[in-house]
Amino acid sequence: MFYSAMKLSVGGALKLTFRPWVEGLEHVPAEGPAILASNHLSFSDSFFLPAVLDRKVTFIAKQEYFTTPGVKGRLTAAFFKGVGQLPVDRSGSRGAGEAAIKAGIDVIKRGELFGIYPEGTRSPDGRLYRGKPGGLARVALATGAPVIPVAMIDTEKIQPPGKVMPKLMRPGIRIGKPLDFSRYHGMDGDRFILRSVTDEVMYEIMKLSGQEYVDVYATAAKRQLAEAETARKQAEKKQAEKEKDKHKSGA
Repeated sequence: MFYSAMKLSVGGALKLTFRPWVEGLEHVPAEGPAILASNHLSFSDSFFLPAVLDRKVTFIAKQEYFTTPGVKGRLTAAFFKGVGQLPVDRSGSRGAGEAAIKAGIDVIKRGELFGIYPEGTRSPDGRLYRGKPGGLARVALATGAPVIPVAMIDTEKIQPPGKVMPKLMRPGIRIGKPLDFSRYHGMDGDRFILRSVTDEVMYEIMKLSGQEYVDVYATAAKRQLAEAETARKQAEKKQAEKEKDKHKSGA
């Protein structure tokens, strides 16, 4: 009931304001379990995709979103629960990975739709990065559920990093045909099979999105960008200090 009310209010507002276009809705089954594997360009991806679907789709989210104290924390938790986000505890020896896999399997066993981002994090530059072979493939092979590739289009342009007010524009969503990996059922312990399944899904997402593919993990790319930015700031700081010393010596 709460989900329906939240979907009606939030989803309705998103569709009315941004008017997202969508292709391939017929590929999402009217009932029964399925995994929606999407590229990840923006925080808003987890809201735009459910907004255009008639069925509930459950994504995972950091547990911190659900446990922050205070009025703001309670409102945030209510919002995330209302739009189908599932809290995942990132503690433990293997962190969010095992928790996400268990959460995904539970969603599939209930006959529902499970949404996941194989890249593991948002793209730092709009390109499509290598999919992580854990969550997506393991849930698919453990449950036998079909994997439906999804491409979010232009969602990163609505609210770029550092911008408070979103830009009014039409994002897009392309939904591909379901992929059947039943031939690998029960082989979720084989890392080569996991890699093969993940790469096949990422290839379909690439065709749907038209993104340039980068064969490295997005987390590694973000780390490299952060290191480069730190090096740039340090170089600028050193240059400023040299200019300051030069000015003093010439005074």
